Formats: sequence, structure tokens, C-alpha cells
Amino acid sequence: MAIPERFLEELSDRVNIVEVVSAYVPLTKKGTNYWGLCPFHHEKTPSFSVNEDKQIFHCFGCGKGGGVYRFLMEMESLSFPEAVQKLAQQEGMTVPDQGRGGQNWQERRRRILELNKQAARFYREQLSRPEGEAVAEYIREKRRISPKFSARFGLGAAPDSWDALIRAMGEQGYDKAELLEAGLAVAGKNGGIYDKFRNRLMLPVIDARGDVIGFTSRVMDNSQPKYMNTPETPIFKKRSILYGINYAKKTKRPYFILVEGNIDVITMHQAGFDNTVATMGTALTEEHIRQLGRYTKELVVCLDSDAAGEDATQRAIGQLRNSGIEVRILRLPQRRDEEGNLLKQDPDEYIRRYGGEAFEQLLEERGSSPAEYRLSLLRRDFDLERDDQKAQYLLAAAQMVAGLSSPVEREIYGNRAADAAGISHQAMAQEVERLRKKKGWEDRRRQERKDLAPAQQLQPKERSLRYKDVRSARAEEGILRVVLLDGDYFRQLEELREEDFSSPLLGRAFAMLRQQWQQGRQPSLAALDGRFEPREADHLSAIAQQPQSAHTAQQALLDYKQILLARQRRGEIHTGEDLAQLRDALRQKKRYGG
Repeated sequence: MAIPERFLEELSDRVNIVEVVSAYVPLTKKGTNYWGLCPFHHEKTPSFSVNEDKQIFHCFGCGKGGGVYRFLMEMESLSFPEAVQKLAQQEGMTVPDQGRGGQNWQERRRRILELNKQAARFYREQLSRPEGEAVAEYIREKRRISPKFSARFGLGAAPDSWDALIRAMGEQGYDKAELLEAGLAVAGKNGGIYDKFRNRLMLPVIDARGDVIGFTSRVMDNSQPKYMNTPETPIFKKRSILYGINYAKKTKRPYFILVEGNIDVITMHQAGFDNTVATMGTALTEEHIRQLGRYTKELVVCLDSDAAGEDATQRAIGQLRNSGIEVRILRLPQRRDEEGNLLKQDPDEYIRRYGGEAFEQLLEERGSSPAEYRLSLLRRDFDLERDDQKAQYLLAAAQMVAGLSSPVEREIYGNRAADAAGISHQAMAQEVERLRKKKGWEDRRRQERKDLAPAQQLQPKERSLRYKDVRSARAEEGILRVVLLDGDYFRQLEELREEDFSSPLLGRAFAMLRQQWQQGRQPSLAALDGRFEPREADHLSAIAQQPQSAHTAQQALLDYKQILLARQRRGEIHTGEDLAQLRDALRQKKRYGG
């Protein structure tokens, strides 16, 4: 979608980023910036900065940055058009119609959401028809989901047909392009389309606002894939979806429960655990964690009891470590079949077998801290009757305990590991302290190596943005800072082109800022939100946040310009005069650390 730049400029002029951010983050003014605790990562000392003059934010801790649109995109998991629409509504403005077929993005989004709602109704209606009888029986008999919760979660059936949904939605005025964009149809080889979901149990995916944003499904025969979701669309992004959040956000329980599957969520809600959510088959992401943090400060992670579930739990522990959310781990007891083989057990199966009261008791008795959970997994991997295995266990446990930030936790879990292996608490404490000192020494050495490699320190953190010519790129950064100070400095840069920049990102930003100035506007990175990838916006905001004095801007610009021109001439030295000019440019380079 192309939103007119004039509209974005007018909207940006009306919006103050400090006011927008303050609705989410308490800010305190210190110097020229406003400061607060970053909403994108857990921290105790404020490193989140908002610059009112430049209308940008930047976190010196996690590195996120950009303008007001980027802030809303990150906070609310919105697309750029959605963030623009949200701000426009707050300011009483209407986003102009743009894009395909004269429709603006908001209208297209409304059509997709309405199409999804009508598709959900269609699938729901099929349950009471012969075409949906197998799915209805599966819901009722196999999964034991009551009619009340089947309706509550909008369960339905996709007929075993190539075009049943297409025909039904076509009668309601939805065209081929809309069905493809919503992910409900697939393009055929001959230009036609066919239903994406066929002969499947259908589960609408509903977001926190109550909109049907897509579907997940389970096949009713032996075809593959067994489970299938709506493909990634402008409104269906798995990295930010929590299934069941529309109901869980209203729970009276003081914590959320994170499970692995969609059916797990429904069974848990039916058993009285209306605080249960699940990701869409993905690992936990920053977007998931931010969304969880809006509704709860305590999370019980209850993933499947197989190896894959344990790996996912370990990853979730790492993701949640600095989130500010208190985490407990619930491991479901494993059971064995008649031959003594261990069987995977998930929340759905456990509740159907033992009931909701048994699960409630598990929550009260078996919930453990992340450290306790990790210790229990370690304990299982070693035979402590053998001295060699005992020594390996103690070393692994000591390394895990040494990584804990709290001295109290280190003592508690160090003592537990010592008791399990039958050694003294003092011996374990000494080993933990030895490992902590070793890690501290290694961290200091690593920092020293970085300090001795200043060029490396000047590189962007994101590997894909690394500079090929650090000296030139530092001058290019300086040019951006100067023109952001006053666009009239572009008059002195007429001979510079985007191609003259060693960094493609900095060259692109230079060209966009110059275009703003040529159109009579003040150059602003904030107005370019949506034109850069998130990591690019982070890096540009970090550059813009660095100070540039107005008193030295003129001379700095001349020196930065000479550095770029000298780089441009490196391959064009044919005479002694050329060499002298290059030598002069290099002298200027040193004055500003280029």
C-alpha cells in the first residue's frame, strides 16, 4: 500500500511521539531527552530514550528505535498501515484511498476480516450437515468437546470439496483476489482457484480484539499435512498470535498457562482453565512475550512431555528470562503403555483421562521454577551411582547454577544439586564460585579484545548491516546527522549521490532525506517509518541519537564530504596532483575520527 507522503507528513506534524509513548511508558525528562524503562525488554535502569525534537525513540539496551509509527508497530504488533490508521483515527483524520483497485489498506483489511468471519460461519454450519458429520463426531467422541465450547471456539468443518467455500463466498460478493489474499483459496495451474482447506476440522483463530484473523485445521483422513494453518497474510502473522487470548485476557486467575496445541487450549478452557493460550506451532517470540506482559505477570509453561516439548520449554525459559514475567514450569507426569513404553502426554490427554481437579492439583504441587526444572532434566541424564557420571552431573549443575543472578537462588539450587549427588554444600559452593570467577575473567578478556579493536566497535550490531569501509561509513553517518539538524546543508552536497556511500543503507537514507528536503519538507527519519526494515530503523535511530553540535556542523560537513570524495577518487589516482588531493582529504578524515 502507498499512503501519500503528504498525508504522512501532516499526520506526523499533528502527533507528538512523547505523548504517544507516554500512554505506554512513564517518561521523565532529563536534558533534551525523555527517559523510561524500555517496554521491549526487561530492565531496572532506564535506557529507553525519546527525543521530542527529532520525534524518534531509541533504546540503548536492546537497540530498538524509530519514529512514532515504528513504536506502535512494535507495541501493538501492527503493520505500518495499521499503525498509521490507528494514529489517524486518534487525530480525527481519514487515510486517503490508495492501493489496489482504489481501496486503501484499511478497507482491504476490513474486507479480509469480514470474509474470514463469513468463512467461519460457513464452516460452522457444515457441522450440522451430512458433509460435516465426520468432523462433528470427531469433536464429540474423540475430543469430548461439549457443544457449548465447540460453539464458543467456533469449531467447524471444511467439506471434502474443491470449491465449496469459494462458491459460498462468491455468492456473498467476495472475489477471487480477496479469497487468495485471505489465504482461503489457492491458485491453480490454469488460472483458477480452489479451496485451501478440504475435509478438515476448522478452528478460527481470533485475536485479542475479537477479529477472526485466520484458521488452523486438522485433517480427517491420512493425507498430509496433518495440521495446516492459514498462510502468512497481512493480518495473520504466527510470530505474534496467541490462540485463546481473546478469552484468556478476561480471566480472573492471576496467571496464564502456555500450552502447545490449539485443542489443548479448548480442553483446558472447558475444564475451567480459561487463562490458557498457545502459540501457533512456533517457538515463543518477542511479540508473544510483549502480548503476554500486557495481561499477566506470571506464566505457567506446560508444554508436551516428550523430547520436543522439553526442548521447547528450555527455549521458552531462555526467552522469558529478562521479560519481567515470573515463570513456573509444569511437567506432566509420563505414563506407560501395556508394554512399559513411555508415552507422550499433553494437557488435553491428561484432562480427558484424569479430569480438571487432578490438573488443578498438579498446578499446586508440581509447578517448579525454571532453575529447578533445568536441574531435574540434568539429574535424569546421569547415573549418580557411578562416580564418573556423578562428577559430570555436578559439573553441569554447577555451570547452570553459576549462571543464576540471585545469590539466594545459587545457594538453594546449588545445595539441591549437592544433596542429589551426596557431596557437601561447601564443595558445591566453591565449584560454583570458581566457575563464576572464570566467567567474569572470560568476559573481561572478551571486552578487552573488543576495546583493542575499535573498528569492530564501530560496526552495526546487525551482521547484515556491517560496513565494508568503516572509516567512510562513519563519515556517512555524520552527514546524516548534519542534514537532520538542518536540511539546508543539502545545498552543499549537490555532487553527492546515493551510490557514493559505501553503506547501501546510509546511501538510501541520504537519498530519502534529500527527497524530503527537495519537496520543501524538513528531513526527518521519523517520517520514513515503514520504508526501512526493523533492524535498519534500529540502526538509523541509533545514529540520529548521537549528538551533533550546530556550532561545528558546517566544518564537520565539509570534512565528512571530503572523506567520501576521497574514497570516490581512490581508484582514479593518475598524477601527483591527484595523490596530493587524496592526502589532504585523508588528513581531514583524522580530525573527525573517520
